[in-house]
Amino acid sequence: MPESAAGTPLHIITLVKWVPDSQLERRFTEERRIDRSEGILSELDEYPLEAALQIKEAADREVRVSALTVGPAGAATAAKKALQIGADDAFLLSDDSLVGADLAGTSTALAAAIEHVRADGDTDGEHLVITGMASEDGESGAVPAQLAERLGLNLVTQATALSLEEGRLVVTRASATEQQRLAAALPAVVSVTDQANDPRYPNFKAIMAAKKKPLTSWSLADVGLGAAAVASKATVLTTDARPPRTAGEIITDEGDAGLKIVEFLAKERVL
Repeated sequence: MPESAAGTPLHIITLVKWVPDSQLERRFTEERRIDRSEGILSELDEYPLEAALQIKEAADREVRVSALTVGPAGAATAAKKALQIGADDAFLLSDDSLVGADLAGTSTALAAAIEHVRADGDTDGEHLVITGMASEDGESGAVPAQLAERLGLNLVTQATALSLEEGRLVVTRASATEQQRLAAALPAVVSVTDQANDPRYPNFKAIMAAKKKPLTSWSLADVGLGAAAVASKATVLTTDARPPRTAGEIITDEGDAGLKIVEFLAKERVL
């Protein structure tokens, strides 16, 4: 490990999100937004949290793992679950002006919150931001790139494995046609997929210990932003539940199944 990194504290900020429980029927409000009255910690956000904890456990220097979430007051539930899984502390940025925030507003708020953490007595160490591959509600996957751009940090996406080696971040990532292994200097933003690890489950001892861990709540003003900074640039005009899936077409093999399949794929414009 380079002398500059040896002994230098590392602060990993993991983004977590409070999303509607996928086991329940999805509903929409009169404002054309997803009803978030019943939520859970996004399952896709358990993978970056596990990655952060594994880096901490393998490190030979001080590593702090924080969970950061933006959302309504109920989003504290996601932050508390992250504490139970193993985060050292958590931050919740909640403000009425963030209700219905789009990608630009969300990434702006997250960037300000991270800068606030870095400015609050955390300037001497190194930083790493780890996110999931996408949120389970919006599913855009664009926040990591927007966040890296706003923070001016290196970006690596679609990570299936990551570690710290010789003071740099080493990532294995999956593209559409190949697997890549690359290195990036810290600070950086990394998004990880659901192939990165097997997230741990909190046991009773961890659940009880989480009650003593700090959970800090901020408003937009606390991180230096006003409502105009997070105003949505996109407007949802209509929102309708997706119609239920219809039964598929069954092809019976009477010696010509191959031809029928080709004709079906051609009809669907797959071929």
